[in-house]
Amino acid sequence: MNLPNKLTILRMVMVPFFVLFLLIGWDIPAFVLFCAASFTDYLDGHIARKYQLVTNFGKFMDPLADKLLVGSAAICLVELGRIPAWVVVILIGREFVISGFRLIAAERGIVIAANYWGKTKTVCQMIMTMFLILHLAFPFWHVMEIILIAASTVLAVVSLLDYIARNADVLRGAD
Repeated sequence: MNLPNKLTILRMVMVPFFVLFLLIGWDIPAFVLFCAASFTDYLDGHIARKYQLVTNFGKFMDPLADKLLVGSAAICLVELGRIPAWVVVILIGREFVISGFRLIAAERGIVIAANYWGKTKTVCQMIMTMFLILHLAFPFWHVMEIILIAASTVLAVVSLLDYIARNADVLRGAD
């Protein structure tokens, strides 16, 4: 097993600890763990591309690990009252639709790579999550949380619509 795949597995192993820390109110350890897990997402992709270590395992598990981390964080943040449930439904719903598209494409031997909108959405969502984990009691911080929630929601919808428009041919002829 190569290093990028090990980093992906490490990210998945970090998720239950992150969830535990966040739900018991240990915001700083949860924040540190979320940041570390997010960094492994960047690092595994960078190493895999730079050293040509891309594997089928990585292509499948890396996006799954990302969805597990970000989805778990979002659900916990609903439980803590830091983000509205309807926003999380949009964020997670988008991921289900994109995953469905990718499965259909994979059956046809087509690989659909992430694009600018998807990457921008991911970065915005991770920054939003970091702000919401810390949830500092400053007016400026609260305003930034609202802006990041709005931006993440808009980017989720825009990136989904762009994804559908760019890959509509994948659905044509789908059973």
